[in-house]
Amino acid sequence: MGVKLDVNRLDHTIKLVNGNQLHLLKAISMIVEPAEQVAIVGASGSGKSTLLSLLAGLESRQQGSISYQCGSEQLNKINDVSGFVFQHFHLLPELNALQNVALPLLLKGQKDAEHCALEKLRLVQMEAQAMQPVTKLSGGEQQRVAIARALCSEPKVIFADEPTGNLDQKTAEQVFEHMQKGAKAAGTTMIVVTHDLNLAAKLDKIYHLENGELRL
Repeated sequence: MGVKLDVNRLDHTIKLVNGNQLHLLKAISMIVEPAEQVAIVGASGSGKSTLLSLLAGLESRQQGSISYQCGSEQLNKINDVSGFVFQHFHLLPELNALQNVALPLLLKGQKDAEHCALEKLRLVQMEAQAMQPVTKLSGGEQQRVAIARALCSEPKVIFADEPTGNLDQKTAEQVFEHMQKGAKAAGTTMIVVTHDLNLAAKLDKIYHLENGELRL
């Protein structure tokens, strides 16, 4: 079962180089239901990535609250049950695809880490490239490896920051489809920041972030 997020009046201000302050997020409120797939869209610099980092617990909140619930359990920390997909992949170049996917599980001491990694690579149709160095893979293939890595820990929620931003349209659609299918198969909640309205339209709900305010 995925995680339910209840966001209440989230505010965030940043200090600019000239010393002025920018009220980036203004009383943001939203509810994401378990296993729901949600897109956050908006212009460059609108605060989408900041909002995603706050939701994912990667950045400290200044004002407002976020509650996470999985079934009947209230979660204090989202990091333990979440996966993150970055625009720039963040793969280790000295490792092959299988090793990159298995690494987070190996660090946790999971004995069947490589078996789990291979299953997730199969899910994103990258099983045949499992032993290839990631430096030999195309951009689309590297992003599929990154998605497999995010799915490998069986997360309850996936946060994705422009996961197809560096890909051409055809490859982006293929990668996005793999990510959607993987999340749906596991009943995982998914929150995606994207500038691609065509991809956003494939999700259950689209939030628009403009002038610091979030609307459906």
